[in-house]
Amino acid sequence: MDRVHYSGDSVLTGTDIARALLVYADALAKAERSATVDIPTRLDDGGTGRSTFLLGPASQLVSDFVPGEHDELTDAALVTWLTEQTRLVLHRHAVAPVTATEEPAPQLRWTEEI
Repeated sequence: MDRVHYSGDSVLTGTDIARALLVYADALAKAERSATVDIPTRLDDGGTGRSTFLLGPASQLVSDFVPGEHDELTDAALVTWLTEQTRLVLHRHAVAPVTATEEPAPQLRWTEEI
């Protein structure tokens, strides 16, 4: 399970859900767009709830792994949807993520021939 910290509060959700949410938030921020996302959460009493996040360029999310006494929350359809939305945002705005092992693409310069 992961605890997602957002705007002075936090919620407990599944690790895959938290990771997909952060990647989507990053893509939206780079594209200077926003969206709302509803995710399942684990309540203090062990039950399940839902939380809605407003994600945008100013969103500051942190996710920490926390061992839990309750079953991992999963939502394969939501993770797939978040992954697809991330892909669409990156594709529409030509924002390519760079991983630690990749080198950034060389910058192209326009030159005018005379």
